[in-house]
Amino acid sequence: MDPKISLVTLGVESIDESIRFYRDGLEFPMQDRDEDSDVAFFTLEGTWLSLYPRTLLAEDATVPAGKNDFSGVTLAHNVTSKDKVETILDEAEDAGGRIVKPAQEVFWGGYSGYFADPDDHLWEVAYPDLTEE
Repeated sequence: MDPKISLVTLGVESIDESIRFYRDGLEFPMQDRDEDSDVAFFTLEGTWLSLYPRTLLAEDATVPAGKNDFSGVTLAHNVTSKDKVETILDEAEDAGGRIVKPAQEVFWGGYSGYFADPDDHLWEVAYPDLTEE
C-alpha cells in the first residue's frame, strides 16, 4: 500500500450545515454539486475532503451508525484497478487489520472494500472507475 490518503470522509448530521461551515466559513474550495446530492467534495492540498451523511457512511462501511460504534470518519486510499483493491485488503488483513466490507462493486460506479486498523479506524480501498458514465 502506498503511503497516501486520497480522501477523508466525514459523516455529518446535516450536509447543508457542514457545507456552510467548510465552504463559507473556512473557505474550502468546493467542487460543483447538484443541490439535492448527498455528498460534497472539497479539494485540499494533497487530498480531498468529503462530507456525507453519517448514517449513509456507516451503511456503506457496513458498521453500526451509533456514535459509540462509529467515529464518523473514514480514510480512503484510491488505486488504479480492482485487483489492487483486493491486494491491499489482503495486505491489511495480513498485517493485523480486519476486513469490514469485502471488495465489491459499489453504487457510485466503482469497486471498493473497507478494513479496520487495530484501533478500528476505517479505511476504504477504492478503485473509482472513472471510465463509466
